[in-house]
Amino acid sequence: MSSSKKVLELFYDVVSPYSWLGFEVLCRYRNVWNIDLKLRPAFLGGVMQGSGNKPPGVIPNKFMYMTKDLGRLAKYFSVPLCAPSDPFEAMFEKGSLAAMRFVTAVAEKAESDRDAKVERVSRELWMRIWSNDQDITQPASLSEAGQKAGLSANEIEELLKLAKSQPIKDKLKSTTQKALEYGAFGFPLIVCHVDGQPEPFFGSDRFELLAHCIGQQYSLHFQSFKNVMFCVDLSSYHLTHTDTYSSH
Repeated sequence: MSSSKKVLELFYDVVSPYSWLGFEVLCRYRNVWNIDLKLRPAFLGGVMQGSGNKPPGVIPNKFMYMTKDLGRLAKYFSVPLCAPSDPFEAMFEKGSLAAMRFVTAVAEKAESDRDAKVERVSRELWMRIWSNDQDITQPASLSEAGQKAGLSANEIEELLKLAKSQPIKDKLKSTTQKALEYGAFGFPLIVCHVDGQPEPFFGSDRFELLAHCIGQQYSLHFQSFKNVMFCVDLSSYHLTHTDTYSSH
């Protein structure tokens, strides 16, 4: 077996709870599998529109399945998923465009510890929307996430300005387009590069196949969160919205 690191790209959006699960598993297995994990912040709304797909939350049976599925997966992977009080407002009305531009700015601006900063900021944003029922759209919200991720006040101020710039908007669009070119119709999208060829995997339930693809095994179960809370229950929320992911 070759000792060289296999490159895995993770295309994700913090509005997606399944992306959080995939993100945490890959971060835990990064050293076990000896992989070069490339985090690719992208915009789920653009992927949904570009692929012609519909969010599972607007299809009643998928929505009810997602409710049960996220609860099971949160417990299995020990990720503190807790649905927002109004999931449709959080996912569709508010959206994640500002948040993903902020993460993209972190990825483009960071001169040292780039990957670590992108990882920490992304995790803090997931914690806000999918664990603490907090906003991820306002500058103050992004600032708080940046502070908890260990960024300095000066860094955050620069990043908030950068996130509004055309180069960052264009970078987010190009990363989203790259995901579409790999065949994305939702997130997470994990692209494994083997012998110069990309192998895309959709979702957070293909780790056995992904491991096989890179000549590894998926058999360990890591826990990275202590005193984990699980409260994924969307069953009381009525399906009255038909919005798509906000892209304004």
